[in-house]
Amino acid sequence: MLILITGGCGFIGSAVIRHLIKNTEHSVINIDALTYSASPESVAEIADNHRYSFFQVDILDLNSLKKIFNEYKPDAVMHLAAESHVDRSIDGPEIFIKANIDGTYCLLQAAYEYWKKLSDNKQKSFRFHHISTDEVFGALQLGDPPFTEETPYDPRSPYSASKAASDHLVRAWFHTYGLPTFVTNTTNNYGIWHFPEKLIPLMIINALEGKSLPVYGKGENIRDWLYVEDHAEALVKAVEKGVPGETYAIGGQQPRTNLQVVKIICQILDELKPDPKGKYERLIHYVTDRPGHDFRYEINSAHAQAELNWKAKHTFEEGIRKTVQWYLDHQEWWKNIRQQRYAGQRLGTK
Repeated sequence: MLILITGGCGFIGSAVIRHLIKNTEHSVINIDALTYSASPESVAEIADNHRYSFFQVDILDLNSLKKIFNEYKPDAVMHLAAESHVDRSIDGPEIFIKANIDGTYCLLQAAYEYWKKLSDNKQKSFRFHHISTDEVFGALQLGDPPFTEETPYDPRSPYSASKAASDHLVRAWFHTYGLPTFVTNTTNNYGIWHFPEKLIPLMIINALEGKSLPVYGKGENIRDWLYVEDHAEALVKAVEKGVPGETYAIGGQQPRTNLQVVKIICQILDELKPDPKGKYERLIHYVTDRPGHDFRYEINSAHAQAELNWKAKHTFEEGIRKTVQWYLDHQEWWKNIRQQRYAGQRLGTK
């Protein structure tokens, strides 16, 4: 199968590509606009593989998308390209509307025009897999059951609202035009090659640099964490087995408060790279909560586990230790980002 992947130089997209090239016989076309958070280094280890091709293309460029579809004739699409940082969506929502809504429309339209010309058998086997987030479901309180595929949408931030809109577009192209689309929604991912603005890499790097570890509010907000390589495996199984019109909620079922996450990072660093000035927890600093900060996310992934024959392999403790070690071993990569693209500030506190 030839799979067209959008955003393949991003955090989750690159994990999917590495998994596909290393563990399957599928071929990959990676299209990525190479925005600020893209890291071509994350796919460098497989970049010379004959089953991998890369094109620097923005998903808003409809003509370029059509050309790639017509020339390379993919069997499936995995749509991961998105603006995804909630804090940035608070500071500047316009780019989220363009990338996540308009970009998804362009990709759907290019895929649909290509799909219409395929033979009956090719049309039936084609898949458009849209990768989304659990944030479209809103927020949970303590005691509320986790999100499922049936949870009503209730987005609270410009980011989650833009992703909700893209989900609705994907389903509309299935119901209206027959394009064989399906959606996966996932919880918070973490792991290697994660751009340093997100919570876990930001805390690891700030700690290593002896800087403050800024925690919103009291650190009581809860997220369900999923190691990115486990998610990549689930997404590949989904594109292989996914049923058009379906939704698959994919989670690690390992909820932790933000403060618990930061403290375990500090404890691992105390062990792996002790700071002569003292325990890393001394750097924790509570800051004003961001606007519209959802209290809790958690997914019940029983349906996805059963239908896709998948389950997360890493416990949070195993995954976070691997992640911390990776950032210790790859300091050149994130130091370059700190110097050129992102200095480590927390955003979205307007």
